[in-house]
Amino acid sequence: MKDPSRSSTSPSIISEDVIINGHSHEDDNPFAEYMWMENEEEFNRQANLLLKQFLFIVQIEEELWEEEFIERCFQEMLEEEEEHEWFIPARDLPQTMDQIQDQFNDLVISDSSSLEDLVVKSNLNPNAKEFVPGVKYLNI
Repeated sequence: MKDPSRSSTSPSIISEDVIINGHSHEDDNPFAEYMWMENEEEFNRQANLLLKQFLFIVQIEEELWEEEFIERCFQEMLEEEEEHEWFIPARDLPQTMDQIQDQFNDLVISDSSSLEDLVVKSNLNPNAKEFVPGVKYLNI
């Protein structure tokens, strides 16, 4: 629907400036719209400067994100170490010869009957040559 207060058969002129072909009567220069091109080199220099500044800021932001990521990784690694029990030489290694001897005595050598069973079930060739490191064997 049309608004009756806006309906009019003739266009109304609000201001005294009449625009013909995109230019007002007061504008004597028909190329005023293109006058910015007069300083195009300065405009390009400023645009390049702004672009360089923007790229610098982006680079710094990426470096900050990378540093934050590395810091988070280290923090997670430290938390993981705290959660698990790790080998600590001062705590886990024996300090005296008596402790070493006790650990050595705790090692059990199996009796000969189980050794014989192991030899019987072995897949090794008893007639094979003895391996000597650094010596090449030729198959003849």
